[in-house]
Amino acid sequence: MSDTRGLRAFQNARLKKQQKKAYDVGEALNQALRLHQQGRVADAQTTCREILQRAPRHFDALHLLGVTEYQAGRHEEADRLLQQALAVEPRSAAACSNHGIVLHELKRYEEALARYDKAIALKANYPEAFSNRAMTLTELGRFDDAAASCDQAIALKPDYAEAFSNRGNALCHGRRFDAALASCDKAIALRPSYADALSNRGNALTELGRFDAALASYDKALALKPGLAAAWVGRGNVFLNLNRYGEAFAAFQKALALKPDSLKALAQLAHYYERHGRMEEAIACYDRVLAIKPDFPEVISNKIFALDLVPRAGFAEHQEARKDWWRQVGAKIAATPGPAHTNSRDPARRVVLGYVSSDFRRHSAATTIWPVLKNHDKAQFEVICYSCSTKQDEVTKDFQGVADRWIDAAQMSDQDLTDRVRADKVDILIDLSGHSGGNRLGTFARKPAPVQVTAWGHGTGTGLPTIDYLFSDPVTIPDPMRHLYAEKIYDLPCVITSALPAIALPRGEPPARANGYITFGVFNRITKISDDAVAVWARVLHGVPDAKLLMKDGAFDESSLRDLLRQRLAAHGIAAERIDFLGSSPREEHLAAFGRTDIGLDPFPQNGGVSTWEALHMGVPIVAKLGHTAPSRLSGAILTSIGMGEWVAENADDYVARAVKFAALPDRLTTLRHELPARIASAPSGNGVLYTQAVERAYRMMWEDYCRTQA
Repeated sequence: MSDTRGLRAFQNARLKKQQKKAYDVGEALNQALRLHQQGRVADAQTTCREILQRAPRHFDALHLLGVTEYQAGRHEEADRLLQQALAVEPRSAAACSNHGIVLHELKRYEEALARYDKAIALKANYPEAFSNRAMTLTELGRFDDAAASCDQAIALKPDYAEAFSNRGNALCHGRRFDAALASCDKAIALRPSYADALSNRGNALTELGRFDAALASYDKALALKPGLAAAWVGRGNVFLNLNRYGEAFAAFQKALALKPDSLKALAQLAHYYERHGRMEEAIACYDRVLAIKPDFPEVISNKIFALDLVPRAGFAEHQEARKDWWRQVGAKIAATPGPAHTNSRDPARRVVLGYVSSDFRRHSAATTIWPVLKNHDKAQFEVICYSCSTKQDEVTKDFQGVADRWIDAAQMSDQDLTDRVRADKVDILIDLSGHSGGNRLGTFARKPAPVQVTAWGHGTGTGLPTIDYLFSDPVTIPDPMRHLYAEKIYDLPCVITSALPAIALPRGEPPARANGYITFGVFNRITKISDDAVAVWARVLHGVPDAKLLMKDGAFDESSLRDLLRQRLAAHGIAAERIDFLGSSPREEHLAAFGRTDIGLDPFPQNGGVSTWEALHMGVPIVAKLGHTAPSRLSGAILTSIGMGEWVAENADDYVARAVKFAALPDRLTTLRHELPARIASAPSGNGVLYTQAVERAYRMMWEDYCRTQA
């Protein structure tokens, strides 16, 4: 029998050659495009792969396959395919722009920007590239450039809803909230069912404090596009602002389920953990964000603020975290120096002070700022307030009344605020926020004033070498730790003072006289209540077996948080009936609630600040403990400044011993109840006039030193 295998192989090869010749690549590409337009992405991909088997360098097939891989969420593969396509046809503007979109999703923002710029260089009238470029510029923090890129897109395509939405997003990040809202409204007018624009609109409304309207906008977005992670993040952020923590957590979890790498969702989830005292989990979330985007300024600041509440952190770790903000953010801003300062260098003239804060309103920080602004010697100092919050109330009006000039900077970008400070010829610019929410460190990094100071609102150091001085005191920052700070430390009578209660409230006998038992009080944010503090307070309660614990914070309006604290204390053997809770209340009621407390228990590692002063003003002494960070020494500094050093413990055992000892001295508590207000009024740390004079001496020294060194 003859062997026909060779003949059959020849015939099969010939047949395959004929089939390959018969395959119409052009028609196949048209079919792939039709399938893609019909939403049959998998079929379109199959056809593209068939084309590439026959023509591996077929540009259109590579391009379309890259686009479909992006749409399927396989961004790494999309990147690979689009790179191959551009290697074949590097002058394709569409492929450049689409590759920019993929690189943006991969968070390779500088590369994405380069691709968009190449697309526009190839095709100047390309509105989609301008609009997409804006999203990347926003991620890079170049908000003005992003808005300008959208303007170019709109100039080319006036009815371009996406460009208006992206413009709104950029403007919102650049603090131009009213303009952002108008831009989003224009996008929605052009396309009423545009979910992304509705979500961006919700962001602007949130920044403006219009929470009900923001929720409605997010809900509309999610009704149209339930899988829009950004809208779930925004919704959760509103719930956080409203102290609706359970709903906030659910929203952030939904966002992360939809988009596990959502940096915003992770950052906001960290806020949720903070509100529940779960600091290590909060910091873990921030670290996940920073591993992807190390130069995320708000997240670095949020981590810094959270570290203040972590027992393991010390002076060195705190200041290193602050310096990381400078390395990742501030140094890049300062790399482009502004013009030289032209302020008159007369050391004896009236000095222009610029106070920058988001807290000229009903806020605890306002009570630390008010005594100084109220008591300034206007013959020696001109006072300009740069208000950086959209929220205003009756307290805002008080600040407006004592300022020589009031500047609404809430919707100024950092650069705009820098320009305004320079134009106002401010001599000494004072940061009142540190790394707390609403800070304008991006402005201070630009050094718009000859002398810059940080104080009071979060006076724990910023890490910015462009800020010359930090107000503090020897207890809060001991001498051996001062070399760790970027700023030069200037000592005041105390790191903070506090305004006297605006309303005269009766300070009667300690409640133990009528109750027959001691009531310990904790009037601090739940975020400050660490596990270590709970354990020590439980030991105090065991040491005074009939005592009760009264805890007050607005967060306790939510029953789940009350239950959480009961559980944490129950783990140390403290029965639920020994604990009472008070939630949010008007200020007069809040101060009156101190009348139900005999002795305050200070939290740690972050102490009370304003709450410590409030208790003392109301005649309630505080037991505090010195820690190994500035925030953990604040109450000790306050007590020491008014001659109450015996209430300051060195360690946990000492804290328990002092609390138990003082609980057994009712006559001593009665005396303090009546003596404390007068003691505060006579102390330079508690007397607003004396404290302000110390601050003014500091300003004059700083100004004279600047004039001398510049001469």
